[in-house]
Amino acid sequence: HWQVALDIGCDFVHLGQEELAEADMGALRRAGIRFGISTHDHAELDRALIESPDYVALGPIYPTQLKKMPWAPQGLARIAEWKRLVGARPLVAIGGLTVARAELCLAAGADCVAVVGDIVRHPDPAGQAGAWLAATRL
Repeated sequence: HWQVALDIGCDFVHLGQEELAEADMGALRRAGIRFGISTHDHAELDRALIESPDYVALGPIYPTQLKKMPWAPQGLARIAEWKRLVGARPLVAIGGLTVARAELCLAAGADCVAVVGDIVRHPDPAGQAGAWLAATRL
């Protein structure tokens, strides 16, 4: 929702590959909006890096049930590879994460993780969010 980010003056927006193809990157830059980009394969990573994002997301790392994905799970080895390719730029791991899997992603080289399903599908979402905060707080 890059246009909404512009309209309401957001500081940051996340762009999926579909949004990246449509987004007015010049307008986002002129507005000072920082952005991250999702990637799933080498071609998408190459395209993302051309835009010089503030972070790169890689996923799904594990199978996810939150939405249907046309990509196979990336796995932990891909995290290490992506981190080498993105250099100092932060790398976000996403997809099929649990607290235990998040720790593996961080150990593999991800700078941070993003989670949705493990919280919103949990019988106690607030409690699970607390578990995530406790496990990932430095």
